[in-house]
Amino acid sequence: MAWNLFRRRTKSGAIALDTPARVRPETKALSPTAAVPPEVLRQVKLLELRTRGLVNSLFTGEYRSVFKGQGMEFSEVREYQPGDEVRSIDWNVTARMQRPYVKRYIEERELTVMLAVDVSGSERFGTRRRFKSEVASELAAVLAMSAIRNNDRVGGLMFTDRIEHVVPPRKGRRHALRLIRDFLAFEPVGKATDIGGATEYLNKMLGHKAIIFLVSDFLGESVERPLKLLAQRHDVVAVTVEDPSERVLPDIGLVRLVDPETGATLDVDTSDPAVRAQFDLAVGGDADKRRHLFRRLAIDEITVNTDSGIMEPLLRFFRSRERRIRK
Repeated sequence: MAWNLFRRRTKSGAIALDTPARVRPETKALSPTAAVPPEVLRQVKLLELRTRGLVNSLFTGEYRSVFKGQGMEFSEVREYQPGDEVRSIDWNVTARMQRPYVKRYIEERELTVMLAVDVSGSERFGTRRRFKSEVASELAAVLAMSAIRNNDRVGGLMFTDRIEHVVPPRKGRRHALRLIRDFLAFEPVGKATDIGGATEYLNKMLGHKAIIFLVSDFLGESVERPLKLLAQRHDVVAVTVEDPSERVLPDIGLVRLVDPETGATLDVDTSDPAVRAQFDLAVGGDADKRRHLFRRLAIDEITVNTDSGIMEPLLRFFRSRERRIRK
């Protein structure tokens, strides 16, 4: 069986190797009105059952506490009770009724959540349990079900070096299942990556502040300016999808690497210690630069891997963010 070897370019000129790899089989592009293949429907159902359990048992409380509504809406006036905030007393009603009354408000809960997912060639890769695209689809499903469970609107955007597919934000379980289906079955046209184009589209598309989960491997391009512009208007959470083979260059001798986004090939002697050392240095430098960039732009990052589940990274993110909010 042939090994499919992939590489990416870094700013330093070093090469990253992903091996041995499986390539996700080609499927046809899926429109909203197209007949859905039975295997896709089975995947959607299985993914819904799995994510619904996660949402019900783990994520609902954390999601609601971390992502607050956009304001407060007046609910009612009721008689004062011990422990009520003195500042909430309605003095006009209190004067008329000759005893204290307070105003009650409820949170304007409805939020807009956008799942912007990179579906370029580098996402169709994995050397462990799953492809990076499969991890991204499961994470998007959990977030979509969490949003719907909390009566928020959720939409999706898939991009490569162009905007491939857009699902406007809406409510309801049926809408969430349509999103999951599209993430599983849609076949992009492009193979390269343009995060800047995706962020520009989101800024034009979304008139009000939204929560944007930007799911990508963030390989090989400068994203500081587009992310800065996006984060100025919206609450952006970067989700970095990784595979272990992208972090460690194995010693397997002379190999030919194929770029999944450009088709370019390169021969590399992986048995050369200098090559592996340069690779390790470049990968570590890229990760540090990415973390520092997100920190500087006040963007939270969730890192998920093809060799592990998504539950623990999501829970860590929710709990870390909740602790910061309470401070």
